[in-house]
Amino acid sequence: MIALLTGKLAHKSPDFIILDVNGVGYRVQIPFSTYYALPETGGAVALHIYTNVKEDAINLYGFRTMEEKEMFQLLISISGIGPKLGNGILSNIGAEELCQALVQGDLARLASIPGIGKKTAERLVLELREKVKKLGTFPTAPATAKAGAGRDMHDDVLSALVNLGYKESLVQKVLGEIDITADSSVETILKLALKKLMR
Repeated sequence: MIALLTGKLAHKSPDFIILDVNGVGYRVQIPFSTYYALPETGGAVALHIYTNVKEDAINLYGFRTMEEKEMFQLLISISGIGPKLGNGILSNIGAEELCQALVQGDLARLASIPGIGKKTAERLVLELREKVKKLGTFPTAPATAKAGAGRDMHDDVLSALVNLGYKESLVQKVLGEIDITADSSVETILKLALKKLMR
C-alpha cells in the first residue's frame, strides 16, 4: 500500500499530477487545495497518498497534509461517498472550512457542494461531527500557482469543474463572465468560477 510519494513534478493539472519517483511516473489525483500548493513543473513534491484498489484499477489520491488525507478518509467512510466524490468535496471546500461546517451543522454550505444533496449533508453531519472534533483544527497555508493565460487555462478549468459535477454549459457561461488575462492564474480563475457557481 502506497502511503507517501516524494519525487519530481512531471506534469500538473487541476485534477491530477504525474509524479516522477526515480524514473517511475505515478498518476495521482488531487483536490484543488493541493494543486494550489504545487511548485512549477520539475519541482520537488511530497504527497500523502491514499491508495484505492479496485478490480480493474489502482487509483492514487494525493494530499499536501496528513490532515487533508484524514478528512478524505473520513468522507469516504460514509456510505455512498467514494474516493472520486470525496476528492470533489475537498476541491469545493477546504479541509478547515469543511471541519467547521460539520461541527456547526451548516447543512446549507454542505448541500451547496456538487454531488451532495440535503440528505447526504445531514448524514455527513450526523456521522462525522464527533469524529472531526477529535481531529482538531486544520492549518491553512497560502499557496500560489502560475499558469499561462488563454485557451489552455480555460480548458483546464472547464475540465476540472466538469469533473467535479458541474454541467459544462453552466461552466462555459460562468467562464465567459470572467476576464482571463495574461496575468491570471489557474488558481484565481478556479476560485472566481467556484464562487459564482456556489451562489
